Amino acid sequence: MSDCSNNNPVCGILGTQYPIVLGAMRLITLAEMAAAVSNAGGFGLIAASGMEARELRKELEKTKALTKKPVGINIPVYRPNTLELIEVAIEMGVKTITTSAGNPAKVMDLARQGGVKVIHKVSSLKMAQKAQDAGVDAVIAMGFEAGGHVGREHVTTFCLVPQLVDNLDIPVLAAGGIVDARGVAAAFALGARGVEMGTRFVASNECPAPAFFQECLNKADCEATLLLGKEAMPIRVLKNAVTAMVSGMESGEADQAMVQSGDASYVMSGGDEHTAVMPCGQAAGLIDTVKSIDEIISEITEGIRQIARDVEKSFFC
Repeated sequence: MSDCSNNNPVCGILGTQYPIVLGAMRLITLAEMAAAVSNAGGFGLIAASGMEARELRKELEKTKALTKKPVGINIPVYRPNTLELIEVAIEMGVKTITTSAGNPAKVMDLARQGGVKVIHKVSSLKMAQKAQDAGVDAVIAMGFEAGGHVGREHVTTFCLVPQLVDNLDIPVLAAGGIVDARGVAAAFALGARGVEMGTRFVASNECPAPAFFQECLNKADCEATLLLGKEAMPIRVLKNAVTAMVSGMESGEADQAMVQSGDASYVMSGGDEHTAVMPCGQAAGLIDTVKSIDEIISEITEGIRQIARDVEKSFFC
């Protein structure tokens, strides 16, 4: 397998064959799933949010038994034990991490001391410039159509990515609305040098999410999601009975309900297709099958080659 790190700065940062990052999802993207993405040539991420140091160390130990390729962690920097978790990552030999939900300046001194590269997730140009000033190695441009926690700016991937590319000196990865080769090709046409995908990998054989979550994804269309917690931390989820109820509340009441019941109603904590909160992007409407992670990444890489040939033939008439 060829290494694209000489041609692509994101591959150089990640140490991977392909510039494809697993979108971190709490209690879902753990050792097994992260290792599967890395073994397929991408960059697997363990979602460290909400973990204690011992739990993260255990997951990283598992990955070492499952893959010899690079694996990282994602940590929201507002978490009180952020620095402790990064110390564990350094101790366990992690070379690249992704951060979100706060100012990455908080982690940069420790990361640099440990020889760790940092990629920060942003949803606006202002946030991206602040991250660049803090010294991060790259940013992930998260469009409003993404699943899980999104920005309050309502800027879509198609608008956000080229804006960041035009105004930053560091590489940009695209996230939001990307599930196949078409989305990856579009991201690269906009100037991105890598992509992050979460929703697509939920519909994979290696994903530990309940079967009903995957079935809901396969049945969803692009109008199947809604936003909860609009005044606190907006989160895009699949529509069902419980999310429809919360979304019908007054804004402040809905935010309070999400904060109070968030852990209990999260899909990995129980419930069913009607009662569980299932973070998901609008691109769920583009997914209709569950496949192995290796198949997903192989189809993307082969599809990119075909798209490049088709664009050249169809555009230059």
